[in-house]
Amino acid sequence: MKKTVLSLQHLLAMFGATVLVPILTGFDPSVAIFCAGLGTLIFHACTGGVVPVFLGSSFAFIPVILAAKNIHNGDMAYAQGGIIVAGIIYLIISLIIKKVGVDKIKKYFPSQVVGAMIVVIGLNLIPTAIDMASNNFLIAIITLASAILINLFAKGFIKQLNIIIAVAIGYILSLILGNVDITLITNASLLQMPAFSLPKFSLEATVLIAPIVLAVFMEHIGDMTTNGAVVGKNFIENPGLNKTLMGDALATIVAGFLGGPANTTYGENTAVLAITKNYDPSILRRTAIFAMLLACVSKFGGFLQSIPTEVMGGISIMLFSMISYVGLKTINDSKCVTNKKNLIIIATIMIIGLGTTYLGNKGIVIGIPITKTVTITGLSLAAIVGIALNRILNNDEFKSETECVEGKVVLN
Repeated sequence: MKKTVLSLQHLLAMFGATVLVPILTGFDPSVAIFCAGLGTLIFHACTGGVVPVFLGSSFAFIPVILAAKNIHNGDMAYAQGGIIVAGIIYLIISLIIKKVGVDKIKKYFPSQVVGAMIVVIGLNLIPTAIDMASNNFLIAIITLASAILINLFAKGFIKQLNIIIAVAIGYILSLILGNVDITLITNASLLQMPAFSLPKFSLEATVLIAPIVLAVFMEHIGDMTTNGAVVGKNFIENPGLNKTLMGDALATIVAGFLGGPANTTYGENTAVLAITKNYDPSILRRTAIFAMLLACVSKFGGFLQSIPTEVMGGISIMLFSMISYVGLKTINDSKCVTNKKNLIIIATIMIIGLGTTYLGNKGIVIGIPITKTVTITGLSLAAIVGIALNRILNNDEFKSETECVEGKVVLN
C-alpha cells in the first residue's frame, strides 16, 4: 500500500509537464503518457533497475517539433520520424562514450555552448506562448499568476504540483465562463487504447529535430548527477553513463514509432525522491505501469484535450521563461563568462539561433543549404557554429585536456 501511494505521488509530479508538451505540439496526450510509462520501463531495463528515475516528455524538442509540423502542413508523423533519428543519434553517442569515455565527449559541449542553446530554446518559444495566451489574456494572466504564487509561497509537495494546480484554476475559470468544449469529454468512451500512429521520414524534419540531441545530452548528465547526489550514489559510474543514455535513446526511439514526443529523465521526480527520502527504483516502475493504464482511460484523454489554449498559454509563459533561466544559470554557474572567448561563443549562438529564426518567420531563410528545399538554420545552425567556434577559440583547452567547469543542467 505504501509503495502504491508513493507511486501515485510520482505520477502527480510528472503529470503536468508530461501532458503539457503534447498539448502544445499537437501530439496525443494519452499516447505521450503511455510512452512516458513505457519509456521508463525501457530505461530501467537498460540500467539494471538501479536508477530511481521517471522519463517524461522533453521540453527541449518543442520548437523543432512545431517547426517540422508547420513545414509538413500539420502532419505530426514527420516530427515522429525526426524524433526517431534523434534517438538513434543519442544511441550512437552512448556507444561512443562506452568506447572513449565521457570526458572526451563533454569537452565539445561546455556550458558556454549548451547554456546558450538552452537560452535560445526558451526565448524562441515565448512568442508561441504569448500567441496562445492571446485567446483570452484574462484567463492566461490568472493562470500564470497562480503558478508564480504557488511557486513562490508553497512548500513541499504542493510546490511540485504548481503546474497542475494553476492549470486547474484556469480550467475552472474557463468552465465558469463557458470557454470549455466539454463534448470532448462526454463523447469519449470510458476505456480505449491510445491512438498510436506510425512515423514518416523527411530530410527537412530530420535536419530540424536531430541536432537538439546536443543540448539534451548535457541535460541528461545533469539529471544523472543530480539524481545520484540525492540518492547518494554515482550513477555516472554505475550503471554507467553509456547505459543511462542508451535507456533515454531507446525510450525516445520507441516514442517516435508510437506517436509520442521525445522522452527525457525528469527532475520533478528527483525532487520527490528528495522530499520522501525513499529511493526504491521499483516505486518508479510501478508509477510507469500506472501511467500506461491511465493512458487507456479515454475520458481522461478527452479532458486533457478540452483544456483551453489560453490556459496552456498562461502556464507556458512561465515554463518557457524558466527554460531560458536554466540556460543563463548554466552559463553563470560555470564561470565561463570570465573568458572573453566564451562570451563571443555565447553571443554568436544567441544571435544565430534567435536571428535566423526571426528572419525565417518573415520568409527570409539564412543557413546552410542541404538540398533545394532543406536548409540548416535556427537552433541547428547555432549549435553547429557554436561547437565549431568553441573548438577553434578554445583549442588550447582541447590540447591540454582541461575543460570549463560544467554547470548543472536541468531542462525537461
